[in-house]
Amino acid sequence: MSRSNQHFVASLIHTIATHTSDVNSVAFSPDGTLATASGDKTVRLWNTADFSELTASPLVGHSYYVHCCTFSPFGTILATCSTDGKLILWDVKSGSKVATFQHSSKQSIRVCRFSPDSNYIVSGSDDETLALWDITTKTLVRSYNTCHDASVVACAFTPDSTFIVSGSSNGDLRVWDAKYGHGKALIYTLDCHDLGVTSCDFSPHIKVKDHGISGCVTYELATSGQDNLVKIWEITADLSCASVVLKQKLTLKGHEGTVDFCCYSSNGNFIASASIDKTVRVWDSSTGQQLCEVEGHTRYVTSCAFSNDSRLLASGSNDKLVMIWKLTTQEDCIVNLLDNYKEPQCALKTKDANGVHKPMDSWSTEEVGDWLGQIDLGQYRDNFVSNAIDGTELCNMNDKMLIDLGVAAMGHRNRILRCIKTAQNKPTVSRSVSNLSDNGIPDEYLCPITREVMKDPVMAEDGYTYERSAIQGWIDKGKDTSPMTSIPLKTKQLIPNRSLKMLIQNYLDSGKG
Repeated sequence: MSRSNQHFVASLIHTIATHTSDVNSVAFSPDGTLATASGDKTVRLWNTADFSELTASPLVGHSYYVHCCTFSPFGTILATCSTDGKLILWDVKSGSKVATFQHSSKQSIRVCRFSPDSNYIVSGSDDETLALWDITTKTLVRSYNTCHDASVVACAFTPDSTFIVSGSSNGDLRVWDAKYGHGKALIYTLDCHDLGVTSCDFSPHIKVKDHGISGCVTYELATSGQDNLVKIWEITADLSCASVVLKQKLTLKGHEGTVDFCCYSSNGNFIASASIDKTVRVWDSSTGQQLCEVEGHTRYVTSCAFSNDSRLLASGSNDKLVMIWKLTTQEDCIVNLLDNYKEPQCALKTKDANGVHKPMDSWSTEEVGDWLGQIDLGQYRDNFVSNAIDGTELCNMNDKMLIDLGVAAMGHRNRILRCIKTAQNKPTVSRSVSNLSDNGIPDEYLCPITREVMKDPVMAEDGYTYERSAIQGWIDKGKDTSPMTSIPLKTKQLIPNRSLKMLIQNYLDSGKG
Protein backbone atom coordinates (compact mmCIF):
# COMPACT_ATOMS: atom_id res chain seq x y z
CA MET A 1 0.00 0.00 0.00
CA SER A 2 1.57 3.24 -1.09
CA ARG A 3 1.40 6.44 0.93
CA SER A 4 -1.61 8.53 0.07
CA ASN A 5 -3.17 11.79 1.23
CA GLN A 6 -6.54 10.08 1.13
CA HIS A 7 -8.17 8.69 4.23
CA PHE A 8 -8.46 4.95 4.66
CA VAL A 9 -11.52 2.75 4.88
CA ALA A 10 -11.32 -0.12 7.38
CA SER A 11 -13.59 -3.11 6.70
CA LEU A 12 -14.02 -5.80 9.34
CA ILE A 13 -13.26 -9.14 7.67
CA HIS A 14 -13.00 -11.52 10.63
CA THR A 15 -13.48 -11.71 14.40
CA ILE A 16 -11.68 -14.23 16.62
CA ALA A 17 -13.66 -15.06 19.76
CA THR A 18 -11.66 -18.01 21.09
CA HIS A 19 -9.89 -16.38 24.05
CA THR A 20 -11.68 -16.48 27.41
CA SER A 21 -10.04 -13.38 28.90
CA ASP A 22 -8.59 -10.02 27.84
CA VAL A 23 -6.57 -10.05 24.62
CA ASN A 24 -3.40 -8.16 25.56
CA SER A 25 -1.23 -8.43 22.47
CA VAL A 26 -1.45 -9.19 18.75
CA ALA A 27 1.39 -9.61 16.25
CA PHE A 28 1.86 -10.56 12.60
CA SER A 29 4.80 -12.60 11.33
CA PRO A 30 6.43 -11.71 7.98
CA ASP A 31 4.56 -14.60 6.30
CA GLY A 32 1.18 -13.49 7.66
CA THR A 33 0.74 -15.72 10.69
CA LEU A 34 -1.18 -13.90 13.43
CA ALA A 35 -0.35 -14.42 17.11
CA THR A 36 -2.74 -13.42 19.92
CA ALA A 37 -1.87 -13.38 23.63
CA SER A 38 -4.41 -13.30 26.43
CA GLY A 39 -5.07 -13.09 30.13
CA ASP A 40 -6.37 -16.66 29.83
CA LYS A 41 -2.67 -17.73 29.97
CA THR A 42 -2.61 -18.89 26.33
CA VAL A 43 -1.08 -17.69 23.09
CA ARG A 44 -2.75 -18.70 19.84
CA LEU A 45 -1.54 -18.81 16.24
CA TRP A 46 -3.75 -18.19 13.21
CA ASN A 47 -3.49 -18.62 9.45
CA THR A 48 -4.76 -15.33 8.01
CA ALA A 49 -5.59 -16.94 4.67
CA ASP A 50 -8.67 -18.59 6.20
CA PHE A 51 -8.29 -17.69 9.92
CA SER A 52 -7.95 -21.31 10.94
CA GLU A 53 -5.92 -22.03 14.07
CA LEU A 54 -2.52 -23.60 13.41
CA THR A 55 -1.87 -27.16 14.58
CA ALA A 56 0.84 -25.92 16.99
CA SER A 57 -1.72 -23.68 18.72
CA PRO A 58 -2.48 -22.95 21.49
CA LEU A 59 0.89 -22.35 23.10
CA VAL A 60 0.46 -23.24 26.78
CA GLY A 61 3.33 -22.60 29.15
CA HIS A 62 2.60 -19.49 31.19
CA SER A 63 0.90 -19.78 34.56
CA TYR A 64 -0.46 -16.22 34.66
CA TYR A 65 -1.56 -13.33 32.45
CA VAL A 66 0.36 -13.12 29.12
CA HIS A 67 1.25 -9.47 28.48
CA CYS A 68 3.07 -9.47 25.16
CA CYS A 69 3.86 -11.53 22.07
CA THR A 70 6.27 -10.69 19.27
CA PHE A 71 7.78 -12.54 16.29
CA SER A 72 11.44 -12.76 15.42
CA PRO A 73 12.41 -10.93 12.20
CA PHE A 74 12.19 -14.15 10.15
CA GLY A 75 8.99 -15.25 11.87
CA THR A 76 10.34 -18.63 13.00
CA ILE A 77 10.34 -17.83 16.73
CA LEU A 78 7.63 -16.23 18.85
CA ALA A 79 8.47 -14.60 22.18
CA THR A 80 5.92 -14.21 24.97
CA CYS A 81 6.16 -12.75 28.47
CA SER A 82 3.91 -12.92 31.48
CA THR A 83 3.06 -11.97 35.03
CA ASP A 84 4.63 -15.31 35.97
CA GLY A 85 8.03 -13.66 35.41
CA LYS A 86 8.93 -15.82 32.39
CA LEU A 87 10.03 -14.85 28.90
CA ILE A 88 9.43 -17.88 26.67
CA LEU A 89 10.70 -18.42 23.12
CA TRP A 90 8.58 -20.78 21.00
CA ASP A 91 9.24 -22.59 17.74
CA VAL A 92 6.33 -21.34 15.62
CA LYS A 93 6.14 -24.45 13.42
CA SER A 94 6.17 -27.09 16.17
CA GLY A 95 4.87 -25.07 19.12
CA SER A 96 7.73 -26.34 21.30
CA LYS A 97 9.68 -24.18 23.76
CA VAL A 98 13.07 -23.01 22.54
CA ALA A 99 14.14 -21.21 25.71
CA THR A 100 12.83 -19.74 28.95
CA PHE A 101 14.36 -16.64 30.57
CA GLN A 102 13.71 -14.89 33.90
CA HIS A 103 14.99 -11.69 35.46
CA SER A 104 16.91 -12.32 38.68
CA SER A 105 14.01 -10.84 40.68
CA LYS A 106 11.57 -13.25 38.96
CA GLN A 107 9.06 -10.41 38.87
CA SER A 108 6.50 -9.89 36.10
CA ILE A 109 7.89 -9.25 32.60
CA ARG A 110 5.76 -6.66 30.81
CA VAL A 111 7.31 -6.36 27.36
CA CYS A 112 9.82 -8.02 25.02
CA ARG A 113 11.27 -7.20 21.59
CA PHE A 114 13.68 -8.91 19.18
CA SER A 115 16.65 -7.08 17.69
CA PRO A 116 16.28 -6.60 13.91
CA ASP A 117 19.49 -8.61 13.35
CA SER A 118 17.84 -11.59 15.15
CA ASN A 119 20.72 -11.99 17.61
CA TYR A 120 19.09 -10.65 20.77
CA ILE A 121 15.87 -10.09 22.62
CA VAL A 122 15.27 -7.43 25.26
CA SER A 123 12.73 -7.59 28.08
CA GLY A 124 11.34 -5.04 30.55
CA SER A 125 10.09 -5.94 34.01
CA ASP A 126 8.24 -4.70 37.07
CA ASP A 127 11.62 -4.88 38.84
CA GLU A 128 12.52 -1.63 36.95
CA THR A 129 15.26 -3.36 34.94
CA LEU A 130 15.87 -4.06 31.29
CA ALA A 131 17.52 -7.37 30.33
CA LEU A 132 19.33 -8.22 27.08
CA TRP A 133 19.45 -11.92 26.11
CA ASP A 134 21.52 -13.76 23.50
CA ILE A 135 19.16 -15.97 21.47
CA THR A 136 21.84 -18.34 20.17
CA THR A 137 23.57 -19.04 23.49
CA LYS A 138 20.39 -18.54 25.52
CA THR A 139 22.25 -16.46 28.09
CA LEU A 140 21.91 -13.05 29.73
CA VAL A 141 24.19 -10.54 27.99
CA ARG A 142 23.61 -7.68 30.42
CA SER A 143 21.08 -6.17 32.75
CA TYR A 144 20.52 -2.41 32.51
CA ASN A 145 20.07 -0.51 35.78
CA THR A 146 17.34 1.57 34.26
CA CYS A 147 16.80 4.20 37.00
CA HIS A 148 13.22 4.39 35.79
CA ASP A 149 11.94 3.97 39.37
CA ALA A 150 8.88 2.27 37.87
CA SER A 151 7.88 -0.76 35.81
CA VAL A 152 9.51 -0.95 32.38
CA VAL A 153 6.48 -1.33 30.09
CA ALA A 154 7.95 -0.35 26.70
CA CYS A 155 11.15 -1.15 24.82
CA ALA A 156 12.41 -1.32 21.24
CA PHE A 157 15.61 -1.69 19.21
CA THR A 158 16.69 0.82 16.60
CA PRO A 159 16.45 -0.65 13.05
CA ASP A 160 20.22 -1.24 12.96
CA SER A 161 20.18 -2.97 16.39
CA THR A 162 22.62 -0.39 17.78
CA PHE A 163 20.46 1.19 20.49
CA ILE A 164 17.57 0.26 22.77
CA VAL A 165 14.87 2.62 23.99
CA SER A 166 12.86 1.90 27.13
CA GLY A 167 9.84 3.62 28.63
CA SER A 168 8.29 3.30 32.07
CA SER A 169 4.98 3.67 33.82
CA ASN A 170 6.18 6.91 35.44
CA GLY A 171 6.46 8.61 32.04
CA ASP A 172 10.20 8.74 31.28
CA LEU A 173 12.07 7.52 28.21
CA ARG A 174 15.71 6.36 28.09
CA VAL A 175 18.16 5.40 25.34
CA TRP A 176 20.75 2.63 25.87
CA ASP A 177 23.73 1.27 24.01
CA ALA A 178 22.96 -2.25 22.75
CA LYS A 179 26.37 -3.11 21.29
CA TYR A 180 29.26 -1.98 23.42
CA GLY A 181 28.09 -2.51 26.98
CA HIS A 182 27.66 1.02 28.29
CA GLY A 183 25.67 0.48 31.48
CA LYS A 184 24.25 3.96 31.86
CA ALA A 185 21.54 5.59 29.82
CA LEU A 186 22.98 7.66 26.96
CA ILE A 187 20.13 10.15 27.20
CA TYR A 188 16.73 10.38 28.84
CA THR A 189 13.66 12.57 29.13
CA LEU A 190 11.56 12.56 32.28
CA ASP A 191 8.42 13.94 30.68
CA CYS A 192 7.90 11.76 27.62
CA HIS A 193 4.24 11.23 28.58
CA ASP A 194 2.37 12.54 31.61
CA LEU A 195 1.25 9.71 33.91
CA GLY A 196 3.23 7.07 32.01
CA VAL A 197 4.55 5.62 28.77
CA THR A 198 2.62 2.59 27.47
CA SER A 199 4.54 1.53 24.32
CA CYS A 200 7.15 2.52 21.77
CA ASP A 201 8.18 1.46 18.27
CA PHE A 202 10.81 2.50 15.74
CA SER A 203 10.21 3.35 12.11
CA PRO A 204 12.30 1.19 9.76
CA HIS A 205 13.56 4.40 8.09
CA ILE A 206 17.06 5.60 8.97
CA LYS A 207 18.72 8.85 7.91
CA VAL A 208 22.51 8.55 7.66
CA LYS A 209 24.93 11.47 7.35
CA ASP A 210 28.66 10.89 6.73
CA HIS A 211 28.57 7.12 6.21
CA GLY A 212 30.98 5.10 8.27
CA ILE A 213 31.79 4.38 11.87
CA SER A 214 31.96 8.09 12.66
CA GLY A 215 28.72 9.04 10.90
CA CYS A 216 25.53 10.51 12.36
CA VAL A 217 22.35 8.47 12.24
CA THR A 218 18.79 9.70 12.83
CA TYR A 219 16.01 7.34 13.87
CA GLU A 220 12.28 7.96 14.17
CA LEU A 221 10.44 6.69 17.25
CA ALA A 222 6.74 6.62 18.11
CA THR A 223 5.55 6.48 21.73
CA SER A 224 2.12 6.25 23.33
CA GLY A 225 1.01 7.20 26.80
CA GLN A 226 -1.60 7.70 29.45
CA ASP A 227 -1.95 11.36 28.39
CA ASN A 228 -4.11 10.21 25.41
CA LEU A 229 -1.31 11.07 22.98
CA VAL A 230 0.97 9.48 20.41
CA LYS A 231 4.27 11.29 19.99
CA ILE A 232 6.89 11.01 17.27
CA TRP A 233 10.53 11.62 18.20
CA GLU A 234 13.81 12.00 16.34
CA ILE A 235 16.83 10.35 17.93
CA THR A 236 20.14 11.46 16.41
CA ALA A 237 23.28 9.53 17.37
CA ASP A 238 26.93 10.32 16.67
CA LEU A 239 28.40 6.83 16.30
CA SER A 240 31.94 8.04 16.92
CA CYS A 241 31.28 8.95 20.54
CA ALA A 242 27.86 7.45 21.36
CA SER A 243 26.44 10.94 21.76
CA VAL A 244 22.65 10.92 21.44
CA VAL A 245 20.14 13.75 20.98
CA LEU A 246 16.41 13.23 21.56
CA LYS A 247 13.92 15.69 20.05
CA GLN A 248 10.13 15.59 19.82
CA LYS A 249 8.91 15.94 16.25
CA LEU A 250 5.09 15.57 16.23
CA THR A 251 2.18 15.07 18.62
CA LEU A 252 -0.78 13.05 17.34
CA LYS A 253 -4.01 14.13 19.02
CA GLY A 254 -7.40 12.51 18.66
CA HIS A 255 -7.79 9.70 21.17
CA GLU A 256 -10.11 10.36 24.11
CA GLY A 257 -8.39 8.02 26.56
CA THR A 258 -5.07 6.37 27.37
CA VAL A 259 -3.31 5.10 24.25
CA ASP A 260 -2.33 1.56 25.19
CA PHE A 261 -0.22 0.73 22.14
CA CYS A 262 1.30 2.11 18.96
CA CYS A 263 3.21 0.55 16.07
CA TYR A 264 4.61 1.41 12.65
CA SER A 265 3.66 -0.32 9.42
CA SER A 266 6.51 -2.33 7.89
CA ASN A 267 7.20 0.41 5.35
CA GLY A 268 7.23 3.10 8.03
CA ASN A 269 4.59 5.23 6.31
CA PHE A 270 1.84 4.69 8.85
CA ILE A 271 1.32 4.41 12.59
CA ALA A 272 -1.55 2.56 14.25
CA SER A 273 -2.61 3.30 17.83
CA ALA A 274 -4.99 1.48 20.17
CA SER A 275 -6.79 3.17 23.04
CA ILE A 276 -9.10 2.69 25.98
CA ASP A 277 -11.54 4.91 24.05
CA LYS A 278 -12.35 1.63 22.21
CA THR A 279 -10.86 2.81 18.91
CA VAL A 280 -7.85 2.12 16.74
CA ARG A 281 -6.54 5.00 14.67
CA VAL A 282 -4.21 5.06 11.68
CA TRP A 283 -1.94 8.07 11.14
CA ASP A 284 0.37 9.36 8.43
CA SER A 285 3.78 9.16 10.11
CA SER A 286 5.26 12.07 8.15
CA THR A 287 2.48 14.60 8.79
CA GLY A 288 0.67 13.26 11.85
CA GLN A 289 -2.63 13.41 9.96
CA GLN A 290 -5.27 10.93 11.12
CA LEU A 291 -6.19 8.71 8.17
CA CYS A 292 -8.71 6.36 9.73
CA GLU A 293 -10.66 5.73 12.93
CA VAL A 294 -11.66 2.11 13.50
CA GLU A 295 -14.44 1.36 15.97
CA GLY A 296 -15.87 -2.05 16.75
CA HIS A 297 -14.70 -3.24 20.15
CA THR A 298 -16.98 -2.82 23.16
CA ARG A 299 -14.19 -2.38 25.72
CA TYR A 300 -10.61 -1.02 25.88
CA VAL A 301 -8.46 -1.78 22.84
CA THR A 302 -5.15 -3.01 24.20
CA SER A 303 -3.08 -3.71 21.09
CA CYS A 304 -2.88 -3.49 17.32
CA ALA A 305 -0.60 -4.67 14.51
CA PHE A 306 -0.16 -4.22 10.76
CA SER A 307 0.35 -7.18 8.46
CA ASN A 308 3.63 -7.15 6.55
CA ASP A 309 1.99 -5.65 3.44
CA SER A 310 0.10 -3.07 5.56
CA ARG A 311 -3.24 -4.19 4.10
CA LEU A 312 -4.52 -5.87 7.25
CA LEU A 313 -4.82 -4.41 10.74
CA ALA A 314 -5.46 -6.60 13.78
CA SER A 315 -6.78 -5.29 17.10
CA GLY A 316 -7.11 -6.96 20.51
CA SER A 317 -9.34 -5.87 23.36
CA ASN A 318 -10.58 -6.43 26.88
CA ASP A 319 -13.80 -7.64 25.27
CA LYS A 320 -11.86 -10.90 24.65
CA LEU A 321 -12.04 -10.43 20.87
CA VAL A 322 -9.49 -10.05 18.11
CA MET A 323 -10.76 -8.15 15.08
CA ILE A 324 -9.03 -8.18 11.69
CA TRP A 325 -9.66 -5.21 9.41
CA LYS A 326 -8.85 -4.74 5.72
CA LEU A 327 -7.43 -1.30 4.94
CA THR A 328 -8.10 0.40 1.60
CA THR A 329 -8.07 4.00 0.46
CA GLN A 330 -11.43 5.64 -0.21
CA GLU A 331 -10.67 5.63 -3.94
CA ASP A 332 -9.82 1.91 -3.90
CA CYS A 333 -12.97 1.21 -1.90
CA ILE A 334 -15.20 2.86 -4.50
CA VAL A 335 -13.36 1.09 -7.35
CA ASN A 336 -13.83 -2.24 -5.59
CA LEU A 337 -17.54 -1.57 -5.17
CA LEU A 338 -17.82 -1.06 -8.92
CA ASP A 339 -15.55 -3.99 -9.84
CA ASN A 340 -17.34 -6.42 -7.52
CA TYR A 341 -20.84 -5.24 -8.33
CA LYS A 342 -22.98 -8.03 -9.73
CA GLU A 343 -25.31 -6.59 -12.32
CA PRO A 344 -28.83 -7.92 -11.70
CA GLN A 345 -30.57 -9.56 -14.63
CA CYS A 346 -33.79 -7.63 -14.10
CA ALA A 347 -35.16 -8.14 -17.62
CA LEU A 348 -36.19 -11.67 -18.56
CA LYS A 349 -34.29 -12.98 -21.58
CA THR A 350 -37.47 -14.20 -23.36
CA LYS A 351 -38.55 -13.36 -26.90
CA ASP A 352 -41.88 -13.70 -28.64
CA ALA A 353 -42.47 -15.47 -31.99
CA ASN A 354 -41.02 -12.49 -33.86
CA GLY A 355 -37.79 -12.46 -31.85
CA VAL A 356 -38.72 -9.33 -29.90
CA HIS A 357 -38.14 -9.19 -26.14
CA LYS A 358 -41.45 -9.63 -24.34
CA PRO A 359 -42.56 -6.85 -21.97
CA MET A 360 -43.03 -7.87 -18.34
CA ASP A 361 -46.84 -7.57 -18.39
CA SER A 362 -47.00 -10.30 -21.04
CA TRP A 363 -44.94 -12.89 -19.12
CA SER A 364 -46.49 -16.21 -18.19
CA THR A 365 -46.37 -17.61 -14.66
CA GLU A 366 -43.51 -19.89 -15.73
CA GLU A 367 -41.59 -16.94 -17.11
CA VAL A 368 -42.10 -15.06 -13.84
CA GLY A 369 -40.67 -18.10 -12.04
CA ASP A 370 -37.67 -18.12 -14.38
CA TRP A 371 -37.15 -14.40 -13.72
CA LEU A 372 -37.04 -15.00 -9.95
CA GLY A 373 -34.23 -17.48 -10.55
CA GLN A 374 -32.30 -14.91 -12.60
CA ILE A 375 -32.36 -12.40 -9.75
CA ASP A 376 -31.14 -15.11 -7.32
CA LEU A 377 -34.50 -15.51 -5.55
CA GLY A 378 -35.55 -18.81 -7.06
CA GLN A 379 -36.63 -20.11 -3.65
CA TYR A 380 -39.90 -18.19 -4.10
CA ARG A 381 -40.69 -19.64 -7.54
CA ASP A 382 -43.17 -22.28 -6.37
CA ASN A 383 -45.13 -19.75 -4.27
CA PHE A 384 -45.47 -17.36 -7.22
CA VAL A 385 -46.43 -20.10 -9.69
CA SER A 386 -48.94 -21.77 -7.37
CA ASN A 387 -50.59 -18.37 -6.80
CA ALA A 388 -50.78 -17.75 -10.58
CA ILE A 389 -48.55 -14.67 -10.50
CA ASP A 390 -48.06 -13.81 -14.16
CA GLY A 391 -46.50 -10.70 -15.67
CA THR A 392 -49.57 -8.54 -15.17
CA GLU A 393 -49.79 -9.41 -11.48
CA LEU A 394 -46.04 -8.90 -11.12
CA CYS A 395 -46.26 -5.38 -12.53
CA ASN A 396 -48.81 -4.50 -9.83
CA MET A 397 -46.88 -6.12 -7.00
CA ASN A 398 -46.41 -4.23 -3.71
CA ASP A 399 -44.75 -4.89 -0.37
CA LYS A 400 -47.88 -6.31 1.32
CA MET A 401 -48.52 -8.71 -1.57
CA LEU A 402 -44.95 -9.99 -1.34
CA ILE A 403 -45.37 -10.67 2.39
CA ASP A 404 -48.57 -12.63 1.60
CA LEU A 405 -46.55 -14.64 -0.94
CA GLY A 406 -44.13 -15.67 1.80
CA VAL A 407 -41.29 -13.21 1.05
CA ALA A 408 -40.52 -12.40 4.70
CA ALA A 409 -37.04 -10.86 4.27
CA MET A 410 -37.25 -7.13 3.68
CA GLY A 411 -34.07 -7.22 1.62
CA HIS A 412 -35.61 -9.79 -0.74
CA ARG A 413 -38.82 -7.76 -1.07
CA ASN A 414 -36.80 -4.62 -1.84
CA ARG A 415 -34.80 -6.50 -4.50
CA ILE A 416 -37.95 -7.81 -6.20
CA LEU A 417 -39.60 -4.37 -6.28
CA ARG A 418 -36.44 -2.67 -7.57
CA CYS A 419 -35.98 -5.27 -10.29
CA ILE A 420 -39.64 -4.98 -11.32
CA LYS A 421 -39.20 -1.25 -11.76
CA THR A 422 -35.93 -1.71 -13.62
CA ALA A 423 -37.38 -4.34 -15.97
CA GLN A 424 -40.39 -2.15 -16.72
CA ASN A 425 -38.56 1.11 -17.32
CA LYS A 426 -34.94 0.17 -18.11
CA PRO A 427 -34.67 -3.03 -20.16
CA THR A 428 -30.92 -2.58 -20.39
CA VAL A 429 -28.71 -1.71 -17.40
CA SER A 430 -25.75 0.63 -17.83
CA ARG A 431 -22.75 -0.56 -15.78
CA SER A 432 -21.67 3.02 -15.11
CA VAL A 433 -24.84 3.66 -13.08
CA SER A 434 -25.81 0.12 -12.09
CA ASN A 435 -24.93 0.71 -8.46
CA LEU A 436 -26.88 3.96 -8.23
CA SER A 437 -30.37 4.40 -6.79
CA ASP A 438 -33.16 5.98 -8.79
CA ASN A 439 -32.13 9.49 -7.67
CA GLY A 440 -28.48 8.94 -8.62
CA ILE A 441 -27.16 8.36 -5.09
CA PRO A 442 -24.90 5.29 -4.67
CA ASP A 443 -27.16 2.54 -3.34
CA GLU A 444 -24.72 1.58 -0.58
CA TYR A 445 -25.23 5.06 0.94
CA LEU A 446 -28.95 4.37 1.47
CA CYS A 447 -30.41 2.58 4.48
CA PRO A 448 -31.99 -0.65 3.20
CA ILE A 449 -34.95 -0.08 5.54
CA THR A 450 -35.77 3.58 4.89
CA ARG A 451 -34.09 3.95 1.46
CA GLU A 452 -32.78 7.32 2.62
CA VAL A 453 -29.18 8.56 2.83
CA MET A 454 -27.72 7.40 6.14
CA LYS A 455 -26.62 9.98 8.70
CA ASP A 456 -25.50 7.53 11.40
CA PRO A 457 -24.68 4.22 9.65
CA VAL A 458 -24.19 1.19 11.89
CA MET A 459 -23.36 -2.45 11.16
CA ALA A 460 -25.57 -5.19 12.54
CA GLU A 461 -24.61 -8.81 13.17
CA ASP A 462 -25.99 -9.79 9.74
CA GLY A 463 -23.21 -7.81 8.03
CA TYR A 464 -25.55 -5.13 6.62
CA THR A 465 -25.28 -1.42 7.37
CA TYR A 466 -28.39 0.51 8.44
CA GLU A 467 -29.40 3.94 9.68
CA ARG A 468 -29.10 3.60 13.47
CA SER A 469 -32.63 4.82 14.25
CA ALA A 470 -34.14 2.47 11.66
CA ILE A 471 -32.45 -0.74 12.79
CA GLN A 472 -32.82 0.22 16.46
CA GLY A 473 -36.53 0.71 15.86
CA TRP A 474 -36.67 -2.72 14.23
CA ILE A 475 -34.99 -4.29 17.27
CA ASP A 476 -37.10 -2.33 19.76
CA LYS A 477 -40.21 -3.84 18.19
CA GLY A 478 -39.02 -7.20 19.48
CA LYS A 479 -37.84 -8.49 16.11
CA ASP A 480 -34.86 -10.80 16.49
CA THR A 481 -34.20 -11.57 12.80
CA SER A 482 -32.30 -9.66 10.13
CA PRO A 483 -34.59 -7.35 8.12
CA MET A 484 -32.53 -8.25 5.05
CA THR A 485 -32.18 -12.04 5.31
CA SER A 486 -34.71 -13.10 7.99
CA ILE A 487 -31.89 -15.05 9.67
CA PRO A 488 -31.87 -14.74 13.49
CA LEU A 489 -29.57 -12.06 14.90
CA LYS A 490 -27.35 -13.64 17.54
CA THR A 491 -26.55 -10.25 19.05
CA LYS A 492 -28.28 -6.88 19.04
CA GLN A 493 -24.93 -5.04 19.11
CA LEU A 494 -24.65 -2.23 16.57
CA ILE A 495 -21.18 -1.10 15.45
CA PRO A 496 -20.73 2.42 13.99
CA ASN A 497 -19.61 2.21 10.36
CA ARG A 498 -17.40 5.28 10.50
CA SER A 499 -15.66 4.46 7.22
CA LEU A 500 -18.96 4.53 5.31
CA LYS A 501 -20.07 7.62 7.22
CA MET A 502 -16.91 9.37 6.06
CA LEU A 503 -17.55 8.34 2.45
CA ILE A 504 -21.14 9.59 2.62
CA GLN A 505 -20.07 12.90 4.14
CA ASN A 506 -17.44 13.42 1.44
CA TYR A 507 -20.06 12.58 -1.20
CA LEU A 508 -22.50 15.12 0.26
CA ASP A 509 -19.78 17.76 0.65
CA SER A 510 -18.96 17.38 -3.05
CA GLY A 511 -22.46 18.63 -3.88
CA LYS A 512 -23.53 15.40 -5.56
CA GLY A 513 -26.06 14.41 -2.90
